[in-house]
Amino acid sequence: MIEILQNLEFGPFLLSFKLAGITTVILFFVSLPLAWFLSQTKSKMKPYLEAISALPIVLPPSVLGFYILWALSHNSPIGAFFDEYFGIKLVFNFTGLVIASCFYSLPFMVQPLQSGFESINKNMIEASYVSGKNKIQTLLRVALPNIKPSLLTAIIVTFAHTVGEFGVVLMVGGSIPKETKVASVAIYEFVEILDYTSAHVYSAIMVIISFIVLLSVYVFNHRFNKKLTGIDK
Repeated sequence: MIEILQNLEFGPFLLSFKLAGITTVILFFVSLPLAWFLSQTKSKMKPYLEAISALPIVLPPSVLGFYILWALSHNSPIGAFFDEYFGIKLVFNFTGLVIASCFYSLPFMVQPLQSGFESINKNMIEASYVSGKNKIQTLLRVALPNIKPSLLTAIIVTFAHTVGEFGVVLMVGGSIPKETKVASVAIYEFVEILDYTSAHVYSAIMVIISFIVLLSVYVFNHRFNKKLTGIDK
């Protein structure tokens, strides 16, 4: 065990964190206006948009991974366009992993933000409009500062979910060292070669990281709620 810890490769973990960080940043800017729109709109299209944004939760990773792989391959219009005009191949590289992760983790950013926006007192939003603020100013200056727990939950859960991705990542990126071989894929390969000791070590690290991430969310939300109710002195 000591020898394994000494020879532990941190590359897959660093790659997982890099992927999760980039995905979380992209999804924040993409999901913020989408979640705000879904929380405010009364359009008949709202249920359809909500269903589409939540689809990655219920779809098997193999199904989602297959369609993303097909859409990004050089045989598809999107993949062919990027390959021909920019010289960028969107599969079996880090760029493809980021795109796939954004699709797979979208609902984990959208839903907490939408729930947070929907919990805001409507009078506060209306007062903002009455005072002359437009929709963007209301979103950034009024709504966003009042959903800190939801905002933190969305960011951290999206990050943690991306770190733990496996099926979609494996199908779109494969297992290329220092390029697409993230921690979850490394664990899978250890199991394949019956190296259970290494698989235990990598899995234990992932469990600890996931626990710390979730614990930080619950601790922050608990303290925020106590301050909000005036219990915390």
